[in-house]
Amino acid sequence: MRKSRKRNIIHVYCPQEHEEHVAKVLNCVEINYVLNEFDLKAAMPEIVCHYRVYKLSNEEKNFLIYATEQGAWVEPLISYIERVKGFTEVDLVDSSFFLQQKAFSILSNRWASRVKRVFDVMFGGLALLLLLPLLVLFAIIIKLDSPGGIFYRQPRVGLFNKEFEVIKFRSMRSDAESGGAQWAQKNDPRVTRVGKFIRKTRIDELPQLINVLKGEMSLIGPRPERDVFVSELEQSISYYRFRHSVKPGITGLAQVKYPYGASLQDAEWKHRYDLYYIKNHHLWMDIKIAFLTVKTVLFAKGQ
Repeated sequence: MRKSRKRNIIHVYCPQEHEEHVAKVLNCVEINYVLNEFDLKAAMPEIVCHYRVYKLSNEEKNFLIYATEQGAWVEPLISYIERVKGFTEVDLVDSSFFLQQKAFSILSNRWASRVKRVFDVMFGGLALLLLLPLLVLFAIIIKLDSPGGIFYRQPRVGLFNKEFEVIKFRSMRSDAESGGAQWAQKNDPRVTRVGKFIRKTRIDELPQLINVLKGEMSLIGPRPERDVFVSELEQSISYYRFRHSVKPGITGLAQVKYPYGASLQDAEWKHRYDLYYIKNHHLWMDIKIAFLTVKTVLFAKGQ
């Protein structure tokens, strides 16, 4: 099985029973590839990727070793996609993905965790102080715009699957969920006039700075979700609860890289970015996400 040769093509090797699945993933993420071509008549390809290498035959494994000897860049397919696309392809994740301790330093490196917490307290406290006049102004506007409370408190799933109450400015009618829990949607009719603006600029999220200072959230991390939706999503999305291995964030990589959406497909795409963030986290990544979030707020590119 093979695709037409193009520039930047990669050679991918996987067990025969996974060929169809791998081809589907590569087509979805728009990567040019040749699949399971062991009889190479031309020179060894520059990039060689593998999937579920432990299921390959000894002869096939020896071919990958030979490719390495010949100077080819050989790596797991999921790592290649992370490197060139900037997200983790969920459909290629298996248990071995999580057994790379050096990669998941945010989970095992106490120094990195402490630096992140200092970053949260310093910049979260400073932001709350500087934005206090804006928070008071919008609290008054929200109260005048529609009946109901100023703030909206809701249980969300946090670190290690423990629930906490997230604090937001109310952007919907007070009876928005009288019929039960519902997914938010684009151009949601339950959103108030002021709510449309504060959601678009993400001003509605600013009270969560209190959650950050309390240690329930971080400035940067996967967005916290309601348990009813987490239970639903983990039935369809592999390792969905792994996102709770870190504190949830006011903003995150998924929020600055992926447009607003409220479908299962959107949740899966956001999970790709959340997994990438957890695996590859470093302080500079947090700083870049913070700047991209400020850009989103200034140009009203939020939901």
